[in-house]
Amino acid sequence: MISSKRIITIIAILAAVSLISYFFLVFFMDKQTNQSDNYSVEMEYEALLFDTDEIISIDILMDDSEWNDMIENAINEEYYKCDIMVNGTTIYSVGIRPKGNTSLSAIASDPENNRYSFKVEFDHYIERQTCFGLDKLILNNNYADATNMKEAVIYDMFQYLGADASLYNYAEISINGDYWGVYLALEAVEESFILRNYGELSGDLYKPDNMDVGEGGANNAENKQAGQNGNMQDPFGENSIPDNLNPEMQNNRAPEDSSQRGFNFPQRDGFQEDLSRDRADMPNVEFENMNSRGSSGGANLEYVDEELDSYSTIWNGSVTETTESDYRRVVTALQNISEGKDIERYLDVDNILKYIAVHSFAVNEDSLSGNMAHNYYLYENDGQLNILPWDYNLSFGGMNMSGANSDSDVVNDPIDTPFSGTTFFNVLLENEEYLARYHEYYQQLVEKYIDGGEFDSFYSKLREKIDILVENDPNAMYSFDEYKIAADMLYKTVKLRSESIKGQLNGTIQSTVEGQKSDPSTLIDATGIDIEVMGTFSMGDNRSDRIPTGNTSDNIDNQKTDVPTPNSNDQQNIQMSQEFDTSTQNNIPADKQNGSSQLLTQDGPDTGTTANTSLIWFFISLVVVIAA
Repeated sequence: MISSKRIITIIAILAAVSLISYFFLVFFMDKQTNQSDNYSVEMEYEALLFDTDEIISIDILMDDSEWNDMIENAINEEYYKCDIMVNGTTIYSVGIRPKGNTSLSAIASDPENNRYSFKVEFDHYIERQTCFGLDKLILNNNYADATNMKEAVIYDMFQYLGADASLYNYAEISINGDYWGVYLALEAVEESFILRNYGELSGDLYKPDNMDVGEGGANNAENKQAGQNGNMQDPFGENSIPDNLNPEMQNNRAPEDSSQRGFNFPQRDGFQEDLSRDRADMPNVEFENMNSRGSSGGANLEYVDEELDSYSTIWNGSVTETTESDYRRVVTALQNISEGKDIERYLDVDNILKYIAVHSFAVNEDSLSGNMAHNYYLYENDGQLNILPWDYNLSFGGMNMSGANSDSDVVNDPIDTPFSGTTFFNVLLENEEYLARYHEYYQQLVEKYIDGGEFDSFYSKLREKIDILVENDPNAMYSFDEYKIAADMLYKTVKLRSESIKGQLNGTIQSTVEGQKSDPSTLIDATGIDIEVMGTFSMGDNRSDRIPTGNTSDNIDNQKTDVPTPNSNDQQNIQMSQEFDTSTQNNIPADKQNGSSQLLTQDGPDTGTTANTSLIWFFISLVVVIAA
């Protein structure tokens, strides 16, 4: 029979082992996730995919007939199964489909162009499969952007200020080993994004869009079985192929509305059951019948009343499983924000001020800045609202409403009245404390990012990496000469925009719409800027959506700003990815699964559960010792 002393000794040893295991596992968990004080989590894909020092290499491996079928039926936006080699690592049984709105429709109607944007969903066929922790990758074709870098520079600014925004990089895309083109790769705003930024999969996500779809509708099977968010019915009909493409959107120069209506999280508390993985993009629409601010269905985020029906556009854009109580929290927040009550309880003020600074620098009318209440995500967690950015290919005057934007309008856009489509942000911009903090973030952008050399470094590095890829792009929508002219113009536009903002910050230039109307004499001279050469989407006038030719280069030469040119030797040293032997795809095991990291659980790695168990055993052992 074991003596009581030996029992106590054994229990003490077990307790010590449990305690040591606990601290070891806690340390190990911190090393794996690098969870910071603000509960963000460092994901593996941040370094492996979105380190912009190295372009992502992506080879889409699928049967030629399947690829051709997907391209020929792109308007249906249906997922197809493929394998994808990402930087040398193959992920098997991945879902891929074309994406877009007006861009998809325009490309589908052009027999000479198959350059679609794509969604790559790693867990579409294999539950919880990821690419180094990333659940979905967006591959944007830079539609209506001759510079190929408008979105990239804006997302780089968001990163510089530390705002909650998607990670970005460029991707060299191949199809079965054959070079297809250079795309912008974006981290989708889905569960991995939420986990990376907030440390856990919690809260509710919405993708509001007030575009009047009439009787049109989502045209793919995904939306027909999207899980039905709460009690909301899908607002769009079936099998409606857009037939209302603006006749002026010729030569594939229309913008992508990019109204990606969301996603389904893996099954867990508070999120949709993963039925079809992804809700459809918003259908093509008649822009002339766009909802006004008064009938936006809440998409402009203005408080109307307590009735949930007044915010139907927000609920229709739910991308997580939501209920009436979730909607009530959003309405309560909107009401308190509109009344200026307890603002920091109902708004993530600091992040939204960063959002406003970068967003207003971009002069993107295809957003809340103009009359289109869309192209953003609304994130609500515990009653607090946050704004997440999306879709910036039409920045710097790219959305040219009836030719209204002049070159000077883009350069001198007033920073203190940046939103004509909503009054939601007024509670911040009309508050002296918040306005001063907003100006501080703007000061960082213009003095440190632009003047401090960060932008020059970004621009030069990017040109050195993508110039040769653009030049050899077999599916490019602009010629290489057009690209070079456009890229140079973007550099000059950013520099002059920064000069105007510095003047607005120090008071030498008026910073409101009314102020600039009353005193336009101090505005920055934008004579040397031509926003059309960067690619624009014109509506309601006779402008072509193609880049002008002729004397464009002469105009650029006459401008004051010197554009850095890529090092020719560096360009020559850039090599295309190694050729892929397409015969290897036939040898891939059917049941093979990728070796990439699996998606982290809601509370981090599984080691957390083990650590908690160890701590419980320690306390049980301690109680037994005391009782003995």
